[in-house]
Amino acid sequence: MANTIRASVIQTCTARFNLSETLDKFEKLTRLAKERDGSQLVVFPEGFIGGYPKWSTFSCFVGERTSEGRDEFIKYHNAAVEIPSPATDRIAEVSKATGVFVVMGVIERDVGTLYCTAIFVDPVEGLVAKHRKLLPTACERLIWGQGDGSTLPVVAKKFQSSVEPTRTVETKISATICWENYMPLLRTYYYSLGTQIYCVPTVDARETWESSMRHIAFEGRCFVLSACQFATEKDYPPDHPVADTSNRNPDNVMINGGSLIVSPLGKVLAGPTRKPEDILTADLDLDDIVRGKFDLDAVGHYSRPDVFQLKANISP
Repeated sequence: MANTIRASVIQTCTARFNLSETLDKFEKLTRLAKERDGSQLVVFPEGFIGGYPKWSTFSCFVGERTSEGRDEFIKYHNAAVEIPSPATDRIAEVSKATGVFVVMGVIERDVGTLYCTAIFVDPVEGLVAKHRKLLPTACERLIWGQGDGSTLPVVAKKFQSSVEPTRTVETKISATICWENYMPLLRTYYYSLGTQIYCVPTVDARETWESSMRHIAFEGRCFVLSACQFATEKDYPPDHPVADTSNRNPDNVMINGGSLIVSPLGKVLAGPTRKPEDILTADLDLDDIVRGKFDLDAVGHYSRPDVFQLKANISP
């Protein structure tokens, strides 16, 4: 157990596409995870900064766009952040003040294109890496560009053992966003780099998501930390599209959470939670990864490189 760190997933949502309010929420929840639970690493959901525009169509049709849709995109574009920027500086300041390593989903603005991105923020070094979602899902492709192989980091980080403070625990941390997790070769790539703490910012709140996360943890012999948004209509601007415009209600659920933490043997350590705002925390014994690889190493003794080979283009 000495080879153990304590980590949390944060179930929350963007504050009405308001950057200042959302950053305040980030700071409050990060400090709570540190002070109440002793967390050393926290994972926030997909699109936490910038927002996930559930039910938006941006008035887009095959062969046609509208002025209303273009104006809606202006609002969304303005809610996104550049990397780096004053917003990421604020995140780094909170990380430094609390000593907590942060993995967070943000909507990144790069000139005229938006990306669904996960950032890695170290309490000592600040912003150390980012990952852009390789393939936005379905209508997300209208508003987000595609990432490439140059932003597929597995970040090495040393923590103080949460059980034996004089001991250093070496970890490798990755992030895979929402339905990227259904790309087997991407998972395999991260396994091949030795990911141990497999972070999953997401907005997939379906009951089947738990099964996916347990499968990946078991397959990759890694800890899976899945952080999902929980949002209601009141968490969006008053004029934001909803499922049923004839039945608007501030308490109608838009995204239903389901955050959880899973061990390398597929055991659920915390969650899934359906609370509007929640912090799930678990001790991650890194020796459990070795225990799992005893009989299954998907990129080692349980692979057949003479039959199958993985090729990755990591160029920008």
